[in-house]
This record gives sequence, structure tokens and C-alpha cells, in this order.
Amino acid sequence: MKPRSFAGGWAISAGCIFGYVAAQGAPTITAWDIQTQPGVSRVLQDAGKRFENSHAGYTVQRSPIANEAYKVKLKIAFGANQPPCVFANWGGGLLREYVKAGQVLDLSPYLARDEAFRARFLPGAFDATTVDGKVYGLPGEETSAAVIFYNTELFRRHGLKPPRTWPELMALVGTLKGLGIAPFALANKSKWPGSMYFMYLVDRIGGPDAFRKAAARTGGEGFAAPAFVEAGRYLQELVQAGAFAPGFNGLDYDAGASRRLLYAGKAAMTLMGSWELGNIQNENPAFRKKVDFFPFPTVPNGKGAGDAVIGSMGTNFYSISRACKSPEAAYALIKTMVDDEAVRARLANSRMVPVKGLQLADPLLQRLMSTVVSAPSVQLWYDQELPPQLAELHKDTVQALFGLSMTPEQAARKMEALAARMPR
Repeated sequence: MKPRSFAGGWAISAGCIFGYVAAQGAPTITAWDIQTQPGVSRVLQDAGKRFENSHAGYTVQRSPIANEAYKVKLKIAFGANQPPCVFANWGGGLLREYVKAGQVLDLSPYLARDEAFRARFLPGAFDATTVDGKVYGLPGEETSAAVIFYNTELFRRHGLKPPRTWPELMALVGTLKGLGIAPFALANKSKWPGSMYFMYLVDRIGGPDAFRKAAARTGGEGFAAPAFVEAGRYLQELVQAGAFAPGFNGLDYDAGASRRLLYAGKAAMTLMGSWELGNIQNENPAFRKKVDFFPFPTVPNGKGAGDAVIGSMGTNFYSISRACKSPEAAYALIKTMVDDEAVRARLANSRMVPVKGLQLADPLLQRLMSTVVSAPSVQLWYDQELPPQLAELHKDTVQALFGLSMTPEQAARKMEALAARMPR
């Protein structure tokens, strides 16, 4: 199979799909990521070229893979003990599984002798990739938070205001429905986009401790606690009110289905990670000028703070497999992927790497960064924080809640039953 060439000299060939490239005299660093959007993909291409220019004799073999396909390919590659040298990940539970299996390189010794580099990053930037006090990944793409993006032009035209509370949100849903506009664009085929609604509802109802205690198995009712059941009820209230564009559980986020609804004016809002701004900028720069955001609303008598966020410092992270034959060079590559030039290039694509002193001229990006940095709590996405098996069940049960094929009580009991059986 002939390699497909990319700008900057990177290529994908059949031989690198499991991280192996036939030796041709020069050491090759294989690198997998999920950055398929042109702007951010170019950032990594250019970083690879800079690395090659400063490391004579090395070649970078990069494979950009769509989000859902990437998860499958990475699992297969690690299962076959043929992972790429450098691989993108989300930290949390899945990375911990690979760490426990002895398949990921501990980067702590590299960072210990590279204190100036480590000190560039904001506090908390390494939290999601730290296991037993050791760091297994560098924060890469951005500081992320799930927020509700909305079409300001549409809101102005109809005299609408961003809701601050659940009753205000439900009133807005009714108004938009009456105008023939879907309140929310949601593409939930891959399940994780819909889980953002559930996560926020748990946080707003029970506060950050509700999930922390359930995940850590520190007593109480775990995932069957009232906050999880109530979150399911609130979620189904949204569904029954017609808050989502038709067919939402079958629409493909990776294909841009939810964004197309926004561009066409068929939907007014979407709850999504802050990376969505970069996607919108790449696809529809004119629409980007119409976009603003507001935090997920509070709920009556909820324990959670209205400025707490679901998100992460650093999504994605870049790690090195222990199967890599050139770990020093691989570390140099991932440093280049988040060097000053790469940070500036990401910022031009509305992506905010969690480094200190980031110069943000765009007021929207300034607010997004402040939303995360000043939040009283930042909860990593459940499907990344939880062990893989439990994370999959979380996504399955939430999609079933959206489809009204499972009650909130049934979903909570299923989660707790599996969590109780899992080793600690």
C-alpha cells in the first residue's frame, strides 16, 4: 500500500498501523493522534518537521485517526504489544489501565531534569496523567471545559437570554420549540456527547463529591445515590420536552452532524467541549463570529456550584509507550509538539494549551480560560476518569436514558452493580 503523504513530509503507510515501520536505515518515531481537523492537524505536522530538522537521521511517521476509530485501533495495538511510540490519550482510567500493564513510559525522570519545561504548565495540568505520583503524559491540545455554545444572532432576533437556572432553561426550550427551532443540537451516536448533560446534572445536584465518592468507592450508595437518579430524571425531562433535534441518538459527532444543525439555524445551542470553537473556526469562520457561551444552569436546591466545570487541563495528552525503541527521541518529539511555536499555532485555532502566560487577545477565549482556571472544581469526563468497562456502561446507560428505554433508577442500579463487582 502506497503511503499517503501529508504536508511537512509526514506519511501514513500500512506498515505503521501497529506502530511498526520496516527499518530503512533511519530511526522512525511512530505517532498517533486524533487531530483530523485541518488547522490543528497542521500544528502537529509542522512540529514533526521541526523535530526532524533538529534530530538528524530521525523520521516521524504520523497517523491522524478519527476519534472513535482511534480508540479501537489503540486498544488493538496495545493488546498486540505493537503500540506506536507516541500516542494521544485522555488521561484517567484508560491510561491507568495501560500503566498498570507496564506499557507506558514514566516521564517523571525526564521532567525532573527538565524543570523549566515542566514549570511552563498551569497547576493541575498533569493531574489526569499522574498515577501513584508518577507522570505518564504531557498536556497537549488545550484547556477544555464543556459549556453551552449558542447562536447570538438567533437569540437577539427573538429577544432571548441565556438561562442561568433549570426553570429558565426549560422555559427557553419551550420558546424555541414554539419558534420551530430545535433548542439543542446533539449528535449522540458515539454516546460521549450526551454524557456531558448527565455529568453536569450530577454535579449541579450533588456537587463534586457525588461522583468522587462513587468512583472512589468510599461508602454510601455509590452510583445508585440520589444525585445520579435525579440527574437521569432531569435528563429525561429535557428529552420529553423536545429539547433535541430529531434523531439525536443516531447522529455522528465525528461527521459534524451537530454543528451542521447550528450552521443551518435549525438548532440554537449545543453543549460541547471548548474545542468546538476550533472546529467551528475551521469549518465556518463566519458562524464563529456569531458564537458565545454560557455555563450549564444550576438546579433548584442543588449542592453544586454554578461555576464548577466538567473538563480537563490538557485534553489531549501525549504519552510514550514502553515498546518505543527511541524513548529519548520520542520525549523530544512530544516536547516539540507543545513548544512555544506549537502553542501559538493552536491558539490561532482557538485551542488553549494549559501553559502560564498564554496571550489571549480573543475575549471569548479569555472567558473560556478563566472559566476553567477559576472554577471551584474541574471534573474530568466520566468516560475518561472511570475504568474502561465502567466508562462504557456509563455511556450505554446515558444513551438509554436519552432514548427513554431505561429508567433513571435502572441506569443507576446497573452502574452501581458493576462498580461494586470491580476490583479496587
